[in-house]
Amino acid sequence: MKSFDRMLGGLLVLAAIIFGAANLIYIRGTASPADRRGMLRIEAERIERQIAHNGSADISGCEVVTGVFTEADGDIYSSKNSYVIREIDGRLYRIEYEENGGSGRGLLIMDLCLGAVFVLLFGALLYVRQRILRPFNKLSTVPVELARGDLSTQLPETKSRYFGKFTWGIGMLRDNLAAAEEKENRRIKQEKTQLLSLSHDIKTPLAAIKLYSKAMSRGLYTDKERLAEAAEGIERNADEIESYLGQLIKTSEEDMMSFEVNMGEVYMSEAIGAIQSRYAERLRLVGTELNIEKYSDCLLAVDGERLTEVLQNIFENALKYGDGLRISISFSDEEDCRLISITNTGCTLPEGELENIFNSFWRGSNAKGRQGSGLGLYICRRLMREMNGDIFAELNGSEITVTAVCRKS
Repeated sequence: MKSFDRMLGGLLVLAAIIFGAANLIYIRGTASPADRRGMLRIEAERIERQIAHNGSADISGCEVVTGVFTEADGDIYSSKNSYVIREIDGRLYRIEYEENGGSGRGLLIMDLCLGAVFVLLFGALLYVRQRILRPFNKLSTVPVELARGDLSTQLPETKSRYFGKFTWGIGMLRDNLAAAEEKENRRIKQEKTQLLSLSHDIKTPLAAIKLYSKAMSRGLYTDKERLAEAAEGIERNADEIESYLGQLIKTSEEDMMSFEVNMGEVYMSEAIGAIQSRYAERLRLVGTELNIEKYSDCLLAVDGERLTEVLQNIFENALKYGDGLRISISFSDEEDCRLISITNTGCTLPEGELENIFNSFWRGSNAKGRQGSGLGLYICRRLMREMNGDIFAELNGSEITVTAVCRKS
């Protein structure tokens, strides 16, 4: 705001300088009184010749003379303007002229025009300051407070219509962060409760295993039947412990991230348009060719935001693991589904690893030296299945194609 205020002050100074310079140039460019008197004599003589020859005079080309009048027009000597009286063929004529060349009126018109331009410009900048920059300056502290974890921060009230979507988005962000924090607290509480419960449940089979192993180590089981019975007891209790651990792992995996979808209807062109607007310029800058096959639009029964998220994850993988030469989007139909396929060149994933790419936390041998968590395609599969669709991948030499299967509405 301070820098903008300084700019407004500089604009006022600049306006004053321009006003002064324009007035000076205009005044210096105006003809001097001596020049204008000489011009009056020339124009008056030309008018006399015209009247003597034609009986009338044309003053359209005159710079000084503004009118020619006779006694028929009224008192020949009565006029508010400067004039000279000439007798032509026995009749008196009043030739009026501008003594100062109209410099005062012209200067006034110029000053008014310049003033209007600067008033409009200054008014527009002042409007921007009051209705855009000032409300935004109030809102700019909210993301910082949210980043610090202060989710109780209230959005400043503003009447500016330019920030309706922005304030709505910030409000949604705050609500989502609060919901995520509450969910995280519930998850931690649930995990602690589950760990305490499992630790108690594991104690019984673990104690049995220790008892069996201690008896075996001391040679208390002398016959084969007792040994087999002890081995089966150890295996049975180990299976019980393994089931508890599997339950814990499954719960942790489900709570790790949210796969909630809000099913609705969205035109495929909206999802493709969002991807194109997000990546077209980025790909152009890195020299990657983007080819989007022509398609017929259709209505998809999906969560539009989640579908865009899936396509973005596929694109990020194409950028990360491809050679940057080309990325293509193609389309096909199968029964009541529309298939959206994204292909990138330069894939070095071995054929034998293709079946694992949708597993959580799995990273291929071609991921060495590249950052990642191994969750991108796993998230894509979970989301597509939540939307009653699917996703699969195919290798064709050095090209990989990931296809999202979306049901039509």
